[in-house]
Amino acid sequence: MAMDRKNSSIIVFGAGGRAGRAIVAQALRRGHRVVGVVRDPARYPGLADLGDDVTVVAGDLTDASSVESVISGVSGEVAAVVNAVTPFTAPPESFDDFDDDYYVHLVENLSRAVADRGCRVVEIGLFAMLKTSDVSRVYQDVVAFPEFLRPFAVARVRGLNAWGDQPDRVDWLVLSPPPGLASHTRSTGRYRLGDDVFDPKATVHLSYADLAVAVLDQIDTPTVHRCQAAVYGLEVGA
Repeated sequence: MAMDRKNSSIIVFGAGGRAGRAIVAQALRRGHRVVGVVRDPARYPGLADLGDDVTVVAGDLTDASSVESVISGVSGEVAAVVNAVTPFTAPPESFDDFDDDYYVHLVENLSRAVADRGCRVVEIGLFAMLKTSDVSRVYQDVVAFPEFLRPFAVARVRGLNAWGDQPDRVDWLVLSPPPGLASHTRSTGRYRLGDDVFDPKATVHLSYADLAVAVLDQIDTPTVHRCQAAVYGLEVGA
C-alpha cells in the first residue's frame, strides 16, 4: 500500500544539524509533513521557514519522557522517526567523560516510544561502525581512524548492538555515510547503498543532500530492515 504522505508525518530528531536539516528539506520536497525536533527551537529560527508543512518542537532524545511526549503529540500516523542527533558539533579535546552508553540510551528511548506504533526508525550512523572483516570494524584500524576518537566509535557500536536487542516489531535501520560526507560536496541526487562492510574503493564524496535522499528512499520504499547499511557517493553517469 502506498504511503499517504499528507496524512502521515516524519519526525526528525536533531533537525537543526546539517544532516537533520537536509532530511527535513528532502522530506518536504517529497510532500511529507515533518516535525523537526531540537532542544531549543529559538536557536533554529530558519527551520520553520523551510516549508508550510514543517512544525518545529522542543524535544530531547536523551530524555525518555520527552521522546514519548514528542511522538505521542503528533496527530495522525507517524511514518518514520529519524535520529540525526549528535552530542557535539565538533569532537571534544577528550572523551574521558563521555558516556559509553549514550547511544544505547537513545536507542532504548526511541524503541520504547515506537514499539507499538508501527513506524520505522532510521538513524544516521558513523562510517567507523562499519566492518572491515568478520571480527573487526573501521574504528579498530589505527591508520583509518584516529585513536583519540575510538571511545566515540565504541559508543556508536554499543548503540548499534542495542538496536539488535530490540523486539522484532521495531523496524530500524542505521545508515552510515562514508568519511567523505561534507557540506561543500555537490549534490548529485544519487548514491549507492552498501552492506555493513566498509568499501575502501568508495572514494566519491557524499553530500548531505544525497544522504537525505537515501534516508527518504528508505522511508518511502524500504528495502533493508533491522541492520546497518553504508551509503556511498555516486558519480553522475556511473
